[in-house]
Amino acid sequence: MHSAERARFILETLKQRGFISLRDLEKQLSESAATLRRDLRQLENQGLVERVHGGVKSSRDQTEIPNWTLSGVPFNENIQRHRPQKQAIGRAAAKLCNPGEGVMIDGGSTTLQMCPYLAGLNLQVLTNSLHIVNALLTQPGTCVLLPAGQVFSEQNIILSAAGDDGMPSFYAPRLFLGAAALGSAGLMQADIFLVASERRLIDRADEIIVMVDSSKFDGPSGHVVCSLEEIDIVITDSGISAARIALLEKANVQVIVASDF
Repeated sequence: MHSAERARFILETLKQRGFISLRDLEKQLSESAATLRRDLRQLENQGLVERVHGGVKSSRDQTEIPNWTLSGVPFNENIQRHRPQKQAIGRAAAKLCNPGEGVMIDGGSTTLQMCPYLAGLNLQVLTNSLHIVNALLTQPGTCVLLPAGQVFSEQNIILSAAGDDGMPSFYAPRLFLGAAALGSAGLMQADIFLVASERRLIDRADEIIVMVDSSKFDGPSGHVVCSLEEIDIVITDSGISAARIALLEKANVQVIVASDF
């Protein structure tokens, strides 16, 4: 991870939490203590943080901390891309849900397409997406849960950089994820905050289901959320190549092709 991205993560965490220990930073950023100390010295020299014993706390001048936005394509642009394929993928994903169970649905333009097909299943849904919340609120019997955190308006999702999302006891048999790209390295996202948030969701699920249209297999590289071996099912469209299917199946990933669009 680039130093600017680490700085961004540190500052956003401090906006929410006020303090973070060096040990927590090592765990969440997978960097050495020496590297993180250099980052913290640079931020302190800029007047953005104050180093204390065991970690770092917010600077007295909170106005100096930038107001970060998420990397990647804004939601209102992404929702129009490959829409028929995404709708078919959403329909196929909804068929994997059992009546009355709890599921987690991560925010995204593809995962949103599940919502119309969840009506009548009486699900308990944990989601970080305000778009998904709005789509589910009109469904009698659907219980919607939200984590704590900051609202990022470009994606209309709630993320907690500090790692405490207020839902520590929620666990679900299935997690539905989108992706910026999917390749041999695994599932990738454009922004480090999405990685941290999705890793917390992955740790709470029995089955990881990735919903991506076939264009995502040729997408740009990004931050790796998880390896292919951690994924149980990939739902995509008929544009996926035989080579991509072989790559996924070699990693023991079940491939569902949603061709009804």
